Amino acid sequence: MDGGDGTVRLGALNLKPDRSVFDSGADVSVSSPVTRQKAAAAKQFIENHYKNYLQGLQDRKERRRSLQRRAQEAQVSNEEQEEMLRNLERRETEYMRVQRRKIGIDDFEQLTVIGKGAFGEVRLCRAKNTGEIFAMKKLKKSEMLSRGQVEHVRSERNLLAEVDSRCIVKLFYSFQDSDFLYLIMEYLPGGDIMTLLMREDILSEDVARFYIAESILAIHSIHQHNYVHRDIKPDNLILDKNGHLKLSDFGLCKPLDKYSNLLENEDISTQEVTNESGGHSACDRPPWLMPKEQLQQWKRNRRALAYSTVGTLDYMAPEVLLKKGYGMECDWWSLGAIMYEMLVGYPPFCSDDPRITCRKIINWKTCLKFPEEPKISSEAKDLICHLLCDVETRLGTRGVEELKAHPWFSCTQWDLLFELEAAYKPTVIGDLDTQNFEKFPDLEGPPSTIPSVGPWRKMLTSKDTNFIGFTFKKSDVLKSLESSGTDMKFNGSSKAPSLISLLGQIELEETVISEGEQKPET
Repeated sequence: MDGGDGTVRLGALNLKPDRSVFDSGADVSVSSPVTRQKAAAAKQFIENHYKNYLQGLQDRKERRRSLQRRAQEAQVSNEEQEEMLRNLERRETEYMRVQRRKIGIDDFEQLTVIGKGAFGEVRLCRAKNTGEIFAMKKLKKSEMLSRGQVEHVRSERNLLAEVDSRCIVKLFYSFQDSDFLYLIMEYLPGGDIMTLLMREDILSEDVARFYIAESILAIHSIHQHNYVHRDIKPDNLILDKNGHLKLSDFGLCKPLDKYSNLLENEDISTQEVTNESGGHSACDRPPWLMPKEQLQQWKRNRRALAYSTVGTLDYMAPEVLLKKGYGMECDWWSLGAIMYEMLVGYPPFCSDDPRITCRKIINWKTCLKFPEEPKISSEAKDLICHLLCDVETRLGTRGVEELKAHPWFSCTQWDLLFELEAAYKPTVIGDLDTQNFEKFPDLEGPPSTIPSVGPWRKMLTSKDTNFIGFTFKKSDVLKSLESSGTDMKFNGSSKAPSLISLLGQIELEETVISEGEQKPET
């Protein structure tokens, strides 16, 4: 019974709680940082597991209600409804079984290296069970941690899992082992725009217009989800086998509130640059008056620079370099610099010294000039000048429609771009063709024979606690439903509606699986 003072009495036994016994502060004070980190990891692991479980249960109930509602609207008999529901339950069970299956590096045959970066590599790979070809991005955890890149890789994975657009490269799986993070993405064999520019030197206005238009749609597709890319450059614009463009490499992307700007405390490049805005000596020698040998050397070095930890400043907006507040409009500046390079042959502020490049960008009002050759149209110049300008007057700042409405795009069929024949058709011979990518020596040794460990054992490795929530698995539910065999006769017709005709485009969540990890929030 209650003693009135908070004391619980059971016969002669006094069970007044001793607060010192339950004081978690004492436990925390004596626990080590590693122990606290493991405890936090376990807590997040369990919370994510049950959150995903309950979300999946809710989704299954909603799909069942939706089927019942549509079946009733189609006047399906009760017996047929029951049969369809049983069939749905079988498909749901199969779906959950597929989702529970853990995907790992052993499920893929690693093939040719097609790219190298500061933190890892990209190589072709083949799924052992289906034979499908993917691009595997492999990132070393220790490098990501030591160089403060954890948030960057998390942002990339979140955006790829969240945004489903024909304009950006698709993510199929992400997973990890004790040493590496893996992103399994669609393979686009057409190479990147940098390769195209190195091969062609300059593009015609028609070809440039097509790829700038597709780039606008790609950039807009991530802006719609309130992400800013921050690293738009030719080597991140990839071509598929038909020559259509997709945006890739979201390692520097940031989620951005609709009404706020980013004010960076971190460098998005490790390059030390001088943010001096005084003096115009850097502009006294425009790039087209650089000695021809220097310009050729810059072109030869551009690919190596793209793979370095430094990166390139050529496409970076001045507000980003000056560490002022900036938003999505910085991506449109980068697109303007790419358009200039497509039509002229080099970026507008290029230099063999990155500090001079930085000064030129900051002093763009005096440094942005056009050479006499090659000739470009007045409409193209006007668009470039309305992209490489102050944020207040930059096209795209008030929405993508003002970009689409520019006279340079007067003949562009925006809604049909991806249905039209591409302006350039890359040479691609077979699924494994890598001729449009640079050749790299494969220096990696044989695959590790270390046995894989279970999720709880892995979770105790301190460096893995930084990557909880990384794993992702894309589901192709429509194919499953199409093969479900739910067609049947009803109401005298020869063929009853299938699940797809009843449910329309059923969208099971593209679920984050493995270790109960959390789905990306939308």
